[in-house]
Amino acid sequence: MNIKEIEKILIDGGIEANEAKIEAKMLVKHFLGLCATDLMIQEEFEGGKWRADLLQAANLRASTRKPIQHIIGFAHFMGEDFIVNENVLIPRDETEILVRKAVEIVHSLSTIHHSPLKVLDIGTGSGCIACMIAKLTNAQVLGVDISTDALQIALDNSSKLDLFNKAIFRKSDIFSNIHEGEKFDLIVSNPPYIPPSERGKLQSEVGFEPELALFTKDDDGVEFYDRIIKDAPDYLNENGYLLFELGIEQADKVKSLMEQRAFKDIGIEKDLVHIERIIWGRK
Repeated sequence: MNIKEIEKILIDGGIEANEAKIEAKMLVKHFLGLCATDLMIQEEFEGGKWRADLLQAANLRASTRKPIQHIIGFAHFMGEDFIVNENVLIPRDETEILVRKAVEIVHSLSTIHHSPLKVLDIGTGSGCIACMIAKLTNAQVLGVDISTDALQIALDNSSKLDLFNKAIFRKSDIFSNIHEGEKFDLIVSNPPYIPPSERGKLQSEVGFEPELALFTKDDDGVEFYDRIIKDAPDYLNENGYLLFELGIEQADKVKSLMEQRAFKDIGIEKDLVHIERIIWGRK
């Protein structure tokens, strides 16, 4: 057996060739425990129990379009492997832009404040945003989510990265369980932002992810931005920042909502395909 055979199974199942090549390597690496160099050197792999497991996984991916990350149980994000399943969103490359900006903001505020900064991650899901901010800064990060199942995954990821007391998690519907007097220097969120009208236009893989983390009920997909922005000033320290990931063509609407709540120094950054992907503002 070789990687080309696995690629063919995936391509025959309708997966694009370049994606199939990447996913075939992910599957072989996962089931054989090989590094990238091994994959380049070894063209043929000997049989064993793993062969049946590998073929089963490849055929499952091809026949059902179940995300490869759910099949192998983790997603690669910013140099770390995060545990994922059907209860959390799979981390996207675009979200790295959000995390990098959050880290930049924390570092800039750290030059002013001597005590450890506090960050709130709303809708934490797998905890990938909260964990990476905690890992890359001295801040203590609180991740909140309405889903108990998602919070368990976030806790597992925090434990896996040895982030005890740096990335902590709590059940909360946005600010519903934020304690009185609890303030943050940065509030960050990648909220649900897909409007109902887009539901039928998405890749079939998206159907395996939690609807609660994906879809809004309003036509513009901005209901969660609106809810967060309205109350965020009450939970931010003076000169604290609010930072969001954006859906397509939502930047102007979210910027307007932030201006209505008197946020200043509003900035927007595009992703690699020139979509306005993140927005931030200062209280």
